[in-house]
Amino acid sequence: MTRSTTQQTTRPFSRFEWIVAGRYLRSRRADTFISVIGGLTLTGIAIGVATLIVVTSVMNGFREELLTKILGLNGHFSAYPIESQFTDYKDVVVQLESVDGVTSAIAFVEGQVLASSRAQSTGVTVRGMDMASIEKLPLLHQGASLGGWDDWDNGRGAAIGYRLAQRLGVTVGDMVTLINPDGTVTPFGTTPQIHSYPVSVIFDLGMVEFDSFFLYLPLEPAQTFFKRYEDVLRDGVSPPAIDATDDEIDAAYERVYSASYVEVFIEEPDNIAEMRDRIHLAVDRPLVLTDWQQRNETFFSALQVERVVMFVILSMIVVVAAFNIISSLVMLVKDKGKDIAVLRTMGATRSSIMRIFCMTGTAIGVAGTVIGLLLGLVIAGNAESIRAWISDLIGVRIFPPEVFFLSSLPSRVEFSEVTLIVGMALVLSFLATLYPAWRAAQYDPVEALRYE
Repeated sequence: MTRSTTQQTTRPFSRFEWIVAGRYLRSRRADTFISVIGGLTLTGIAIGVATLIVVTSVMNGFREELLTKILGLNGHFSAYPIESQFTDYKDVVVQLESVDGVTSAIAFVEGQVLASSRAQSTGVTVRGMDMASIEKLPLLHQGASLGGWDDWDNGRGAAIGYRLAQRLGVTVGDMVTLINPDGTVTPFGTTPQIHSYPVSVIFDLGMVEFDSFFLYLPLEPAQTFFKRYEDVLRDGVSPPAIDATDDEIDAAYERVYSASYVEVFIEEPDNIAEMRDRIHLAVDRPLVLTDWQQRNETFFSALQVERVVMFVILSMIVVVAAFNIISSLVMLVKDKGKDIAVLRTMGATRSSIMRIFCMTGTAIGVAGTVIGLLLGLVIAGNAESIRAWISDLIGVRIFPPEVFFLSSLPSRVEFSEVTLIVGMALVLSFLATLYPAWRAAQYDPVEALRYE
């Protein structure tokens, strides 16, 4: 009867083991120092887990937000013409949009100019686009904060970012002068192309680069401003005579406009290789294709390296907390030597003693991990609100948009990464208990009780 009772009470993870492990976790007056160390260990694990969740979530949000903004205006492919001017861009757009996997294609004119107002001057990137193309870019079309896109194609206005508007000191209705150094060639040199446009739209895209350096014009005025056209003799019409009037010359020629290049948007941004082959086969004319990964390779590679390095460095917090579990359990084992000896004499096996101390240490790790998980998810879910509150509290701009390109602190929780972090913390907590638990199981009850 006694033997069966002993075997029953010392079976793996029995109620007896849980009761003993729970008592070792509760603080007594004589064990206050050990309990304090256990509490600090729990706090360290919680802080480490929470920090890892918050940092990885912010890094994920930062990458996703940048990718969304960059690919919101720039296509997954940029198609440049070869051998001749891009006068057939309309046909190319139709061919590209017929390719399976292509969502849209946009042709536009682009150039670098100097924009000036009465208050200031600055360099800008000008893009000429028609209304149909703007509607294909929801980020731009829905980003108008002042003014509107009504009658865009028939107007002669300009759309600028709100940061550029602040720099130039203009608002809707004010004039912006564009100066293109590649102007008209005269016997005395090149005369810059200068033209003024009223501001009809001010947009806010939430990305500093776009809001500070981009200006949009209707397609045809942009083609005229950048001289993206050539006058071609009409079919079946003889060249005008030398003494022909201006009206006769205009009647003999037609103006053919061209585009700078075409941006192509696809359904699967990572399916670059297959879509490249499809596009080349679908388009009649030769094109040079550059994809978004090539254009942003250095930037996103650096972002990925930074993300991995941050994860490894911050993981050290959890590792240090796991070492604290070892130290607290070693002291607990030292302090409970007599109790271990009594348990052994009552029939507790070495494996039972080892499980008791493993459960004690693992409980600290589990509690710290759960607290850190909840804390991390709360902070990651309210990252921007917390950033704004801290900025207002201390009077310092945290996450300045001029440095980080974005106007707010993004955060995106990846549950696969959260699972990895939680799993890592639990595994480290368990591994940290093995050595102290093994040492406890090696106690000789005779030696431990000899001088008692």
